[in-house]
Amino acid sequence: MAEAVNSPQTDKEIIDLPTVDDLDLESPIPEPWDLPLEEINPANGRLFAEDKFEAYFARLRAEDPVHLNDTPFTGRYWNLTRYDDIKAVDQDDKRFSSAQGFVLGPRTDARLPEDSLSALNLPMFIGMDNPVHNDQRKTVSPIVGPSSLARMAPVIRQRVQEILDNLPVGETFNWVQRVSIELTTQMLATLFDFPFAERSKLTYWSDVATAQPGTGIIESEEERNQVMIECVTYFAELFAERQANPGRDLISMLAHGEHTRHMNPMEHLGNLLLLIVGGNDTTRNSLSGGVVAMNRFSGEWGKLQQNPELVNNMVAEIIRWQTPLAHMRRTANEDCVIGGKHIKQGEQLVMWYISGNRDESVFERGEEFVIDRPNARQHLSFGFGVHRCMGNRLAEMQLRIAWEEILQRFSRIEVVGEVKRPISSFVKGYTHVPVIVHPK
Repeated sequence: MAEAVNSPQTDKEIIDLPTVDDLDLESPIPEPWDLPLEEINPANGRLFAEDKFEAYFARLRAEDPVHLNDTPFTGRYWNLTRYDDIKAVDQDDKRFSSAQGFVLGPRTDARLPEDSLSALNLPMFIGMDNPVHNDQRKTVSPIVGPSSLARMAPVIRQRVQEILDNLPVGETFNWVQRVSIELTTQMLATLFDFPFAERSKLTYWSDVATAQPGTGIIESEEERNQVMIECVTYFAELFAERQANPGRDLISMLAHGEHTRHMNPMEHLGNLLLLIVGGNDTTRNSLSGGVVAMNRFSGEWGKLQQNPELVNNMVAEIIRWQTPLAHMRRTANEDCVIGGKHIKQGEQLVMWYISGNRDESVFERGEEFVIDRPNARQHLSFGFGVHRCMGNRLAEMQLRIAWEEILQRFSRIEVVGEVKRPISSFVKGYTHVPVIVHPK
């Protein structure tokens, strides 16, 4: 459950602030080496949807690691593409703020009405600086503490076993839907003590709250608001129940926390959506990304079969290679110099985790998937500093258990068709991974 979700600035399915209608979806994407350096904009969601981002970031790391862009949709922003620069900014919450937005784009998007109940408009603790951030975060952090994880481990294993045992062996199916989404949705229902039979609502609300109108999930802001009002009403009833009869779930923690129990319904909704989307998008896309990586770098599957003890390190490598959230944004609180570039107070800095995780000065052959990579755990995917992913240990545990159980059942998970990804430079994910599983 990562502390990184869609911000009050942008939308999930396009994330990049141009609407789908604004993007050129037909013309071939040029090779980065064919473009003037100043024309390179790594925030084009098509680079990720078409899996062509790596060469763009490789050129920026080599020639212009602190790269300036300025567009009508995003305003002026600096792209940080090298590992050391990204880590330094991420750790320095005094000079670099999250409160002005944590995803690329201006605080107010003219395309988004002020009364929109998009997750983009709602307050949530990831978009706050200290002390408010820490006060709200510590209210819910015990849910992913050591004792809680120990209680959840056998539950996760049982659910993974049931999901894998019910897969259609020898038939093509969408791994994203049948495994990645199902496992993470079940886990979210457990964390919220949400009615299990209605758990699909969590994924649906998450998608609606962050979707771009016209992409198939919703068609208008009015439709979004209607669905979100239903969500608010549902959670208000759960809050009332947990206020009277608290448990050890996230809703109870928010309902009784010193710094969260007096929130208004929109603040509650914002933080709930943060936890839902964080737990949904990041883990599910790493579960899918591991399967994609194992097919692209097929020798690693044999390596894992011969050395199952590599699972723990492989989990870190999956998270590094996949980087389920490609970037986070900060705003400079003061004038500063990074990589020889003069950054002014108030300017945006985009920390491209996906690029830092492929920085050749840190990760040898960084674009490759290597399950025994000695420094895989140095990845940037969970962030650093006060905003480091709250649920990183839970995410790692789900992935570890999933691959332990996969190894016991299957000799191969074969990708047999086109892998589809959302048009997004923020959530680096998958919508469709067609596979056939081969039993041992």
